[in-house]
Amino acid sequence: MGNRPDQQEFPRISFQQALDFAMNAKRAEGLRERTLVDYVKHFGYFVNWLTEKYPEIEFADELTSTIFRDHINYMRYDAKRYSGHKFINEDNQRIGLTDTTVNIRLRTLKAIFNQLRRDRLIEVNPLENVNLLRQDIDLTNCLTDEEVKAILNQPNQKDFVGYRDYVGIVTMLDSGLRIGELLSLRTGDIDFQTRFITIPGERSKNRKPRLVPISTHCSKLLLQLASENKQHFSTDRMFMSCFGEPLGQNQFNKRLKYYGQKAGVNGKKMTAHVYRHTWAKTLTLNGADPFSLQKMGGWSDIRTVRRYIQMDTADIRKSHDDFSPLSKILTRTGRI
Repeated sequence: MGNRPDQQEFPRISFQQALDFAMNAKRAEGLRERTLVDYVKHFGYFVNWLTEKYPEIEFADELTSTIFRDHINYMRYDAKRYSGHKFINEDNQRIGLTDTTVNIRLRTLKAIFNQLRRDRLIEVNPLENVNLLRQDIDLTNCLTDEEVKAILNQPNQKDFVGYRDYVGIVTMLDSGLRIGELLSLRTGDIDFQTRFITIPGERSKNRKPRLVPISTHCSKLLLQLASENKQHFSTDRMFMSCFGEPLGQNQFNKRLKYYGQKAGVNGKKMTAHVYRHTWAKTLTLNGADPFSLQKMGGWSDIRTVRRYIQMDTADIRKSHDDFSPLSKILTRTGRI
């Protein structure tokens, strides 16, 4: 018997073809080139593992949920960290990737196979019932007031690099900018009078432009940095190397780690992300509402904001002591 007219024939595509189809679709959607590069890299990790563990599998429609769960277990318990890295010796690293890294790679695989299913290139999405790992929210990954003060004392503000770093740290703490947004700032993005930074849509993570308020102190620091830059460089970039070259994210994160170590900050990931987390949590504790925070921080989903503003037990205790309805009533009646 022949196929019914309503039956669809699904092509058999190789892994390279699957990647090419998905990348073409994502590129047409306007995904950033950096994101596309990450897609290719993460998919490559999976295919390399698959080729070694399941050499008999050649086509995308042969993959199953069981295979992907096996890959997740490999990443969690057997993968070498920094395997194949140009500058880091993998022999000295722990075995097993962090849950965050596993979820990043898993999200990429899900995005690729979701696209293949939408485009009717596979009949069944093998990742449909494969869930991301559950992760505990880190309630400690932000800086205390004492740690912030100690870090701000470290950069040598008499030196160009030190002053640039100081202004960058202050700006992150005052505005909550992502590291990419900070390092791509140009003089024209800053209104020094009204004290607003404009983040254009093409430089925002969610592709939406936004206005970010800053303090008078931060505005003055940025204006001074812009003036110094103008004396030595023709570009209008705000944050540059001492040779006038764009400052890379890895380079700036290394500077942040250096200042954190000098300040004696231990047990925290000293990257730009900890400053954004600190900004969000501090604003919340000082009374900012979540919707204003969402608008300033540029988050698309209010649920993401909630992850940023989790409070540890000390914050909860202080908040209760300061705002307990019973305490206020008893204070007014003279009972305490």
